[in-house]
Amino acid sequence: MFYHDRELQYKVRVDKPNPVFARMLQQAIGGIEGEIRVCLQYLFQAWGSRGPVKYRDMLLETGTEEIAHIEMLATAVALNLEGAPMSMQDEFAKDKVVGAIMGGMDPRHILSAGMSALATDANGVPFNGSWVVGSGNIVADMYTNVAAESTGRTLATRLWEMTDDSGMKDMLAFLIARDTMHQNQWMAVIEENGGLNAMPIPNSFPQSEEVQGFNYAFVSTYVGNEPTPAGRWVSGPSIDGKGEFHLEKAAPLGGVPVLAPPDPRGHAQKEQMTTTDSIAGTISDKVRGTLSGSGSHNSDGV
Repeated sequence: MFYHDRELQYKVRVDKPNPVFARMLQQAIGGIEGEIRVCLQYLFQAWGSRGPVKYRDMLLETGTEEIAHIEMLATAVALNLEGAPMSMQDEFAKDKVVGAIMGGMDPRHILSAGMSALATDANGVPFNGSWVVGSGNIVADMYTNVAAESTGRTLATRLWEMTDDSGMKDMLAFLIARDTMHQNQWMAVIEENGGLNAMPIPNSFPQSEEVQGFNYAFVSTYVGNEPTPAGRWVSGPSIDGKGEFHLEKAAPLGGVPVLAPPDPRGHAQKEQMTTTDSIAGTISDKVRGTLSGSGSHNSDGV
């Protein structure tokens, strides 16, 4: 169940409406760094949470709080649009390109939303649900959440710098403070689940099954004469304490890839059906024989 209160979580005040800033605030609502993303991310992680119930409860509470942040920002957008031109007549008179797209504001705030917020980013691109991450691995999800809160806090600080409206600065300072807590909150969960010792994620997969020698190797693909710059990641104990960092020069270990010829039923060009390449030609003959014999696409293990 979800409940709501008529009052905002924190006061939203606009001293001087600014339609251009309203458009910028849209990034904090529907952008990839925005509140819709973290709200849905935490809720979907909660709804799929398995294991200790305290993590599900915490995610539900924080995801619900993020709804309040969307409400605050949507209110801020609406307040910043108060007094914006409802008629384009004056703008046409100033500039045939509708006042450089109405002086930088989003026309859809008028055309589609009637002077209110949209579920879009600052460019009017609708929110994309593919940004929502819920893997079912608690530590993997927490690292994703830290990244989401970090980029969200960065966005909020930039918006804070871009306005001289004291009301907007105050609201953004509140959101910045909540981002600070949420970053620490997710890191606390990581710490509670082993911290760096929980790496690599998932820690339930046996490392004995990894290709040994590559699990702690920094592969350098640089072909210049200068040495690879030394860094923490090229020597010494690994961060998880389970291996030793070392440097490997990239080398082609996989051989030349050879694909089967086109399946005739896919109707490639006739010239693609034959080849003079000795390796590919041999394989083509094998596959062609298989196709003609069985009617199925079987590359004899190639």
